[in-house]
Amino acid sequence: MTTPTIVLVGHGMVGQRFLEALADRGVTERARIVVLCEEPRPAYDRVQLTSYFSGRTPDDLSMVEAGFMEKHGIELYVGDPAETIDRGARTVTARSGRVFAYDTLVLATGSYPFVPPVPGKDARGCFVYRTIEDLLAIEEYAKTATTGAVVGGGLLGLEAAGALKGLGLDTHVVEFAPRLMPVQVDEGGGAALLRTIEKMGLTVHTGTGTQEVVTADGAVSGMKLSDGSELATDMVVFSAGVRPRDQLARDCGLDVGERGGIAVDELCRTSDPAVFAIGECALASDGRVYGLVAPGYEMAQTAAAAIAGEGAGDGFTGADMSTKLKLLGVDVASFGDAHGTAEDCLDVVYSDSRSGVYKKLVVSADGVLLGGVLVGDAEQYGLLRPLTGTVPPVSPEQLVLPAGAGAPVALGPSALPDDAVICSCHNVTKHAIGQCESLAEVKKCTKAGTGCGSCVKVIEKLLPTPTDKGLCGCFSYTRSELYEIARTLRLTSFAALLDSHGREEARGGEGCEVCKPTVGSILASLAPTIGLDGYILDGEQAALQDTNDHFLANMQRNGSYSVVPRIPGGEITPDKLIVIGEVARDFGLYTKITGGQRIDLFGARVDQLPSIWTRLVDAGFESGHAYGKALRTVKSCVGQTWCRYGVQDSVRMAIQLELRYRGLRAPHKLKSAVSGCARECAEAQSKDFGIIATANGWNLYVGGNGGATPRHADLLAQDLSDAELVRLIDRFLMFYIRTADRLERTSTWLERLEGGLDHLRDVVVHDSLGLCDELEALMAAHVADYRDEWAETLDDPERLRRFVSFVNAPGAPDPSVRFVPERDQIKPDLTILTIGTLEGATSR
Repeated sequence: MTTPTIVLVGHGMVGQRFLEALADRGVTERARIVVLCEEPRPAYDRVQLTSYFSGRTPDDLSMVEAGFMEKHGIELYVGDPAETIDRGARTVTARSGRVFAYDTLVLATGSYPFVPPVPGKDARGCFVYRTIEDLLAIEEYAKTATTGAVVGGGLLGLEAAGALKGLGLDTHVVEFAPRLMPVQVDEGGGAALLRTIEKMGLTVHTGTGTQEVVTADGAVSGMKLSDGSELATDMVVFSAGVRPRDQLARDCGLDVGERGGIAVDELCRTSDPAVFAIGECALASDGRVYGLVAPGYEMAQTAAAAIAGEGAGDGFTGADMSTKLKLLGVDVASFGDAHGTAEDCLDVVYSDSRSGVYKKLVVSADGVLLGGVLVGDAEQYGLLRPLTGTVPPVSPEQLVLPAGAGAPVALGPSALPDDAVICSCHNVTKHAIGQCESLAEVKKCTKAGTGCGSCVKVIEKLLPTPTDKGLCGCFSYTRSELYEIARTLRLTSFAALLDSHGREEARGGEGCEVCKPTVGSILASLAPTIGLDGYILDGEQAALQDTNDHFLANMQRNGSYSVVPRIPGGEITPDKLIVIGEVARDFGLYTKITGGQRIDLFGARVDQLPSIWTRLVDAGFESGHAYGKALRTVKSCVGQTWCRYGVQDSVRMAIQLELRYRGLRAPHKLKSAVSGCARECAEAQSKDFGIIATANGWNLYVGGNGGATPRHADLLAQDLSDAELVRLIDRFLMFYIRTADRLERTSTWLERLEGGLDHLRDVVVHDSLGLCDELEALMAAHVADYRDEWAETLDDPERLRRFVSFVNAPGAPDPSVRFVPERDQIKPDLTILTIGTLEGATSR
């Protein structure tokens, strides 16, 4: 009996999944498998393609487990695509001239980028964004470019825009539709995405198309758009959608769809019973071409089952088009009937333009969840998607409201039925995941979590045992463990910490958006102890900072910045008040008194910041660190000096504490207050550490906070002297900085701390761990080493160079930062961003 031959044409993600499905069914043991791959490398993760620009290598992106081909006897020919198919002779001829006979042929040729037929599209500097080779070419060309434009504002277009911005180019996005990501999100979601992306410095042109690529000496020099405007750019990346690669099928006479795609039945079999087609090249039996990886994986499984002679159930008759991804750092997700096309459906909408969050759930008249759109906060996606088609156990309003608004309910795994599909990429249910003991076992046995990765958080909640508690994919250590490593080994750079203690696969890389600012904060808090210059914008430290820290000011919604000088204890002289007023007047800034007893100056362009700081520093002000995860303020009432009820000098104590802890970097922002009597006018019990005067001294409260989830502080110690109070606060703050998780407020940390308040009291009051001398020494080093970041910047011309709106035009202001008058002051001119969004619940 002769061994049958299966030839696979194409080796992308879907092709590799097909090979794995054959291996799982034992087909590789009884058949010869030949794979013809057009690209010069085996299958790689195209979903994560943009991560190449974050330091991942082509090898890191590989989808093929080491030794897989050899283990299963698969013949892989890279760089040798199929050229022709002879269905009569059942042969495939490759570009190399090799001819392969087949018993079964599987086409997984994927898709090709659509390039609009506009003049100049083939000029030097025009690219598509599809393969690793495309990225290598873009990276090389960008070295001599300053501006780039992406044609297409869909998923891949925004990925490409992020890549160009990461390469240092001023980046434009041109989208013909009236909103970004028109397939996945609705008008409200598109508006939220637009606002957030424009804040990042990208320029977006929606509702207009590319009319011509303008060239000079054969290279790109600009673009003409259909609205009549022109755009100067050095390079163009086309990402305007894809088309099925079905030419091989057309040439050999297979049936194809009117608009493309190789026609297949429910078993993914073409009009020739010996030929199958899977993935983006196939026109499924429901008349659709699916461009997502999850449907492609389902088709691969279906075809493998049919070839293996197994029952394929209902076969492939359609797929869930839900998707979740992070574009330019923004979470975007859509699921089910996201656009609300069902008859008599209702929308439940939460929209917060200030924070860039938009959530919409589509429900039927009887409460069934039909779909939704999430922009800016997609944390609930993993739970909402499996609930689609059911009546959720809580009202839709509770599912979209943020914490602290309207009694939100956090749905857990118990809310999901056993047959809920948790991983749509591999069609894995809650029940299947429940049979595993660890995330690694889930991935190995079910492949859940190995596709787009959006289901991993839900999987971890379903597992019976704790999973990896590492900070992120780069470090297996927690934040507190990394703090101890850096302190003990005196590591003074992120690179040194990552290369010595990062996960093996992350070493030598650039880290991620989670670990970089976390380690930056750790190093800043340890700087005087480990011998590191505490200035956060020097050398490698600059690359670790968040946007606000990067410019020592708070970015606002229109790209301008706010400036908050420190006013210790809320006490200020008339002369200093006049200076603030003069600065605001001379620079045209909006002024607002904050809840922390300071004055916030809004509307500064980034290039104006040094001039504003100069005026303030000369008058005796310094940075208020409103931009950092650091001490913000120590509020106070007027205390016994003025108030007839006061029993201690609360203003003096507040000033002393604020000057002591100013600039102290922590896992999260820190706020404090001092009240001069039990009437508590300074609201000390809502602060991370609060002090209330007594007739015998001071009571110290810790672990409180206001905001969305308020918590009353707990009494740590009472009737303390000035010296005792300062000593306990020193210990408390340093113990918190040493042991808290990333972005963990003192309130959450105290509730998580094993033993809670009693344990904290044992450690910082009774010195049960013998750490108090060390904690006090760490704080003493911080106090001695403190330097004002504004003054440090002004004293160094090299440091001042970063404070420009445009690197290539340092003296030019940002024309997009505009204002209009309101109540004798200014406000951002956001007319261009005004889009009617829904607030609350509306019916269709």
